[in-house]
Order: sequence, then C-alpha cells, then structure tokens
Amino acid sequence: MANKGTFKKGEKRQGQGKRGPNKSTIAAKSAIEAAAEGLGGTKRIIAWAKEDAANERIFWGNIYPKLLPLQIAGDPDSPMTIQILRFADAAKPD
Repeated sequence: MANKGTFKKGEKRQGQGKRGPNKSTIAAKSAIEAAAEGLGGTKRIIAWAKEDAANERIFWGNIYPKLLPLQIAGDPDSPMTIQILRFADAAKPD
C-alpha cells in the first residue's frame, strides 16, 4: 500500500539531511535546550551578557548569528545596505 502522506519522492525539507533529521542531533539539541533552561534560561543569558562587555561581544558575535538565516535575498527594487560599525572600548584609561 502506498504512503498517503504529504511527502513526495525526492522532496527535501528544511533541516533534513540525505536520510532525514539525525536522531542524535535532535537529542543533543534537546539536551542543550534543557540545560539552558536549568541554568536560568533567557533571564540568565541576559544577565550573563550584561556582566561584562566581553560577554556581550560573544553574544552578538558568536551566539546570535547562529539564529540568522545562512542566505539573505534582497529585493532588487530596494537593495539592502550593510553598515559595519566598530566601537572602541569606552573603559580604557588615558
């Protein structure tokens, strides 16, 4: 009997490898999520980022970009502008 689901032969879904989502990857992500919640979740991450300027740089430079899409497609009629700003440490003594 044929499969009556919505999946069609050869169709790829987001987050799916050659043979589907890896069960160990799913389990690892679930364990990391549970650990983050056990350590204080969102409130603790915010507190950690505010503890030190280096922590905030780690958050914005390493953690947050993992949530962004890998490819960004812009509208040809309204091109995107990318601006890179560099800040000097304000706490440096003279």
